[in-house]
Amino acid sequence: MNNETPLLSVTGAGHRYGDRFGCRDVNFDLWPGEVLAVVGESGSGKSTLLGMLSQRLTLDEGSISYLTTRESSAGREDGTEFELLDLATLSEREVRRLWRTEWGFVHQNAAEGLRMHVSAGGNVGEPLMANGWRNYSKIRSEAEMWLRRVEIPSDRIDDAPATFSGGMRQRVQIARNLVFGPRLVFMDEPTSGLDVSVQARLLDLIRQLVAELGLAVVIVTHDLAVARLISHRTLVMKDGAVIESGLTDRVLDDPQAPYTQLLVSSILQG
Repeated sequence: MNNETPLLSVTGAGHRYGDRFGCRDVNFDLWPGEVLAVVGESGSGKSTLLGMLSQRLTLDEGSISYLTTRESSAGREDGTEFELLDLATLSEREVRRLWRTEWGFVHQNAAEGLRMHVSAGGNVGEPLMANGWRNYSKIRSEAEMWLRRVEIPSDRIDDAPATFSGGMRQRVQIARNLVFGPRLVFMDEPTSGLDVSVQARLLDLIRQLVAELGLAVVIVTHDLAVARLISHRTLVMKDGAVIESGLTDRVLDDPQAPYTQLLVSSILQG
């Protein structure tokens, strides 16, 4: 089923703020190893969509299905079985299990995703402890390996993120979200607010890690250059609705919707 079933399937999904919808009638499938960019101006509904997909906001209409994986004692040769979950029906405990074992979330502001006064190694090691790791030396070794992987020097492992630059904080946050081997990662404007050169290095790192690990990613960004660099497909949102979607190169090189044409032309003129 895993080869024929999307990792995430969204049908007619919407979230309501009082008597108005922040986003509505969103439909797409996300496959393992695929990066989907959600683009649009401020207020377009893209952050609402991300919150709804990640279960941080309620699903008020439609459905979202997720293909989870569990260890099985028999049946499959690789010891893994798959189960299709209706996210709207999950208990808080079941959602927490997904966050602990299969989902990651990279915040725009690293302070929301890190414990700023705990060491970098401690931040990366915490998800391992949440997944049952108990050997301190193994946890520290794994954390050090991941910090190196995201280009944090080994001699900074005991330093707190509060002492790091913005780009370094984001790299620690990425390591914290990838160390336990998630299958799906949500990213909310991960390069926003960083210097252009720092943005470029961070995007190269994200693109490399996504390819190496076969991650599925939903990334929200207002920057079309970010979408072009790391995403396979793009959704364009306006006023809470998806107005265009498709392969990223097609959407950005040959936009069909007038709004998408305006977004692309504004970048070219800039």
